[in-house]
Amino acid sequence: MSDLEAEKALAAARAVDEVQNGMVVGLGTGSTANYAVRYLADRIANGLRITAVATSRMTEVLARKLAIPLTSMEGLSSIDLTIDGADEIDQRLQAIKGGGGALLRERVIAAASARVIAVVDSSKFVTRLGRFPLPVEAFPFATKFVGARLADLGGPVTLRMKDGHPFLTDQGNHILDVSLGSIADSQQTALAISDIPGVAEHGLFLSEIDTVVLAHGGMVELRHAERF
Repeated sequence: MSDLEAEKALAAARAVDEVQNGMVVGLGTGSTANYAVRYLADRIANGLRITAVATSRMTEVLARKLAIPLTSMEGLSSIDLTIDGADEIDQRLQAIKGGGGALLRERVIAAASARVIAVVDSSKFVTRLGRFPLPVEAFPFATKFVGARLADLGGPVTLRMKDGHPFLTDQGNHILDVSLGSIADSQQTALAISDIPGVAEHGLFLSEIDTVVLAHGGMVELRHAERF
């Protein structure tokens, strides 16, 4: 296991310690979140009683394989705790998410959660967001238009592809990855993208994350958002 993989596993294990009996737990998407799903399955095998809801079909498949009890978001109005990864996160716990293409479900489940924990390795912690391309989910009929409007923000826009075809999200939408570089004003950028007709969701998560579990080396640090 590489150093970064070891950090992912360490952060995920610490986050899963926060899960308590009777909780409804949101399961994130991505390589670090997968570690959390596996550790949660271990705790369930040892007697933990929870119900889970997944942010993607990929995570659903893993959870079912590991015998984690699942429910549908359609039947829920609130979630106790969600554990998810992030592609980047800064000291204010603002993040870029969506590298796995699940940003719309991730947004909904985060909004429904009383608490959101992000689990990250040391490579994901940044002083300013923007090194990682910003994913934007667009309705397919509006992809070309949305791409042109996103280009006006000042960075190259790339349609995400898979096997020679546009990548499709679980909702059947396209992903446009916008390489903005260092984002000086994340709030203004989020508003500008949300105002583009045809955008289903974007990957700037600026107020959803309550706690980050950051692993560096063999150590784990918890940082909590300051709410004003």
